[in-house]
Amino acid sequence: MNPHDLLQCSATPVLPPAAPDWVHDALEATPWVVVRRARARPGRIAVGVRGPTRSARFPFQMSTEDAIAVVTPEELARRRVAPDRPALRALELIGPVLDEAGVAWGPTGSVGFELATHVRTVTADSDLDLIIRMPRPTQLAVADEAVRASAVRIDCQVETQLGAVALAELTGGTTEVLLRTADGPRLIARTDVIA
Repeated sequence: MNPHDLLQCSATPVLPPAAPDWVHDALEATPWVVVRRARARPGRIAVGVRGPTRSARFPFQMSTEDAIAVVTPEELARRRVAPDRPALRALELIGPVLDEAGVAWGPTGSVGFELATHVRTVTADSDLDLIIRMPRPTQLAVADEAVRASAVRIDCQVETQLGAVALAELTGGTTEVLLRTADGPRLIARTDVIA
């Protein structure tokens, strides 16, 4: 499993004693978690629970046996819901551009969660969060142009073998970029990522 994959739970997983009440309520209503970019003990998966607000997120390690289905962002790229909110309209517009460029991509965040669970989580103010797998430099340029042309804010992460980097940093003029890894973020030379 990879960061941003969504997991359907067979039942409410065993939670740490410190889990707030809203975590139990959230999992009872929608038994789905998102895989986090973190190390986990053997037989466990680092996951997070989405709460009722953007700031409500709860990280923990879940048993692999509690996951009954895995949905990847790339699978979600093929799913559609009515584009009745700005982030979903942006998804409808940018998807064909990324497909045409041959980029492996998918939605994450609230859009990905709604596409996986069919629970309305995207609001009128939601950003569109995307990941793309490390593309060729020409594909990076196409993706960056499509993201910049969007009327909705798009947060696009590029997944590499080293970790994830913001698309805007990879295509910007900086010499160093922030690499997100399972051991935490660190600065790395931009050329080491796109070499």
